[in-house]
Amino acid sequence: MDASLEKIADPTLAEMGKNLKEAMRMLENSPSGQDMVSILQLVQNLMHGDEDEEPQSTRIQNIGEQGHMALLGHSLGAYISTLDKEKLRKLTTRILSDTTLWLCRIFRYENGCAYFHEKEREGLAKICRLAIHSRYEDFVVDGFNVLYNKKPIIYLSAAARPGLGPYLCNQLGLPFPCLCRVPCNTMFGSQHQMDVAFLEKLIKDDVERGRLPLLLVANAGTAAVGHTDKIGRLKELCEQYGIWLHVEGVNLATLALGYVSSSVLAATKCDSMTLTPGLWLGLPAVPAVTLYKHDDPALTLIAGLTSNKPADKLRALPLWLSLQYLGLDGIVGRIKHACQLSQRLQESLKKVDHIKILVEDELSSPVVVFRFFQELPTLDPAFKVAAVSNIAAAAVGRERHSCDALNRWLGEQLKQLVPQCGLTVMDLDIDGTCVRFSPLMTAEALGTRGEDVDQLITCIQSKLPVLTCTLQLREEFKKEVEGTAGLLYVDDPNWPGIGVVRYEHANDDNTSLQSDPEGEKIHTGLLKKLNELESDLTFKMGPEYKSMKSCIYIGMASDDVDVSELVETIAITAREIEENSRLLENMTEVVRKGIQEAQVQLQKANEERLLEEGVLRQIPVVGSVLNWFSPVQASQKGRSFNLTAGSLESTEYTYVYKVQGTGVTPPPTPSGTRSKQRLPGQKPFKRSLRSSDAVSETSSVSHIEDLEKVEQLPSGLEHDNLEAQCPEQPCRAADPVARQTEALQDEEDDHSQMGTRVRRLKV
Repeated sequence: MDASLEKIADPTLAEMGKNLKEAMRMLENSPSGQDMVSILQLVQNLMHGDEDEEPQSTRIQNIGEQGHMALLGHSLGAYISTLDKEKLRKLTTRILSDTTLWLCRIFRYENGCAYFHEKEREGLAKICRLAIHSRYEDFVVDGFNVLYNKKPIIYLSAAARPGLGPYLCNQLGLPFPCLCRVPCNTMFGSQHQMDVAFLEKLIKDDVERGRLPLLLVANAGTAAVGHTDKIGRLKELCEQYGIWLHVEGVNLATLALGYVSSSVLAATKCDSMTLTPGLWLGLPAVPAVTLYKHDDPALTLIAGLTSNKPADKLRALPLWLSLQYLGLDGIVGRIKHACQLSQRLQESLKKVDHIKILVEDELSSPVVVFRFFQELPTLDPAFKVAAVSNIAAAAVGRERHSCDALNRWLGEQLKQLVPQCGLTVMDLDIDGTCVRFSPLMTAEALGTRGEDVDQLITCIQSKLPVLTCTLQLREEFKKEVEGTAGLLYVDDPNWPGIGVVRYEHANDDNTSLQSDPEGEKIHTGLLKKLNELESDLTFKMGPEYKSMKSCIYIGMASDDVDVSELVETIAITAREIEENSRLLENMTEVVRKGIQEAQVQLQKANEERLLEEGVLRQIPVVGSVLNWFSPVQASQKGRSFNLTAGSLESTEYTYVYKVQGTGVTPPPTPSGTRSKQRLPGQKPFKRSLRSSDAVSETSSVSHIEDLEKVEQLPSGLEHDNLEAQCPEQPCRAADPVARQTEALQDEEDDHSQMGTRVRRLKV
């Protein structure tokens, strides 16, 4: 079976097969059962796995005492379910009523009922069933026929959670045309708030067509940005047309605070709302809660909001224990701490340049969404607003994609540097790629503090120079590549770096997107050479996105990158790799022809030796006798293959003079990169000192030091040292003591050199 598992290509199926084999082995090895210690040890091994292979992040997080209290509720619920029916009924009724009362008091929802559910969207589906039973009196008897004659309409905001509408249709058995998406404000107000005037128009149109406006889902904090709809106006509109109003969102947590904004406070007058106290308070395995107002217990029972089963009522037990453990001050304190973290980040981001906050009008929102943004000087703002031409629109589109790629890179960097903040990177239709900070959903689980927010601000400020410089160097890099022969600029807006470049070799077919082995070989060598330079830039080889051709992806850059040197280095290095590759191919062909020529010459040499020595000398016994009486004075003839010249040469010179011949001098190897003088410790692609005054000042200081050294020399050696420091001979020693010692040693060893040196010094 092990061999068969190894042949399975799909890792999921292979893992399933291994688990099945392990399960069967455990069952066969312990037919009489196992003790509790062995079973718990097995569970521990399954939870943690191999400590050497599994990362530490897979271990159970530190959930604290309040988390243990919530988890204790699940085990207590199982024990409580074993009580007799009367005691169980009294206990579950008490737990359910206490939890409902506490939640209604904490979140200012008077005279409400509570439905506890594991899935967050399950409560809204039950509310929709209750609304259908309330508006269609004959629905229990006629069922689908009632809905067919008067189709119900459920209104959702365009900023609602993805997949919410299809989920409701699947749960209720309704067709998708029963959903109506209400657009958000585009001209006035927030871009993420529901357009109330347009909603009223939609409702009037549905009424005229014989449809029944059933339910409206409003947001008190959208899932993406955290905006709150105008719930007060929406409530008035729903009362006018008899529509059920349901509110959900993270901003509902602020109802527990002393000060609540008027838009969120209006949610207390709605027909129902969904709360997630487990996420807000950092409580694991705690159910979500849907609070609603309805007077008919029979309809709530039919809709599934109430149940006579004790197990359903025991769902509130973990929350019942947690609320008592935290107390009112603990609950309010945690929500207040999350809101303070958001306000702290928002106030700090307002002081940072090139950062745009998307929730500026929501002063009480516990969600902060921001993105990096910079106006490029190459683009006219009038073109951006009007977009009167295709060129201007394309330029704005490239700028948008470039900023999105940089924001995606920024978000990933911040997530790694400050993991305690629980940041998420998301894509918005209007604003593009953004970074979201929602401490109400993550602060308690991650232990976020005010110092973490300050560290986040520091990290953002440290990354801004790289972002602004990279965005500015993109256009310069594009112009340099387009002006360099042999290089092709690849427009890939999804790459968060300076840009993408491809080398066009001699046999490159630009019209084809098929794989290019020769180009891939050249780019592989080019990538290796660039990484060996040990610069601050990062280089990667594609294709990584759409193109099938091999490309060089250049990463983020600082403000002192010499783009012209970078492009020139890439072009020259790629050209050298291509030339060396062709030289190797040509050398292979030359060697092959040389071997063939050597074989022909060896055959001719054997024939000449046979004619010169005669046939008799080739016989073993006779040839030995003849050679003893009359030795043959044959000249040593040989051939050597010169790789440089690519030809066969005679070895007579080697045998006569006992010296290996030098042959033809090989051509000099072309230099790869342009020779650029760098300061000590300066890395490649770094700009030199931009100030000419600094250069002249450095030159003056070095010149003065040279003069001081000359004045300290003996009179006979001044001219020699000046000659040693001449720019035409930079490699000679400049130390006067060492130079004098060397001169004296030369005079003692060689009198002729001394005489020559004295004559030169006199001149």
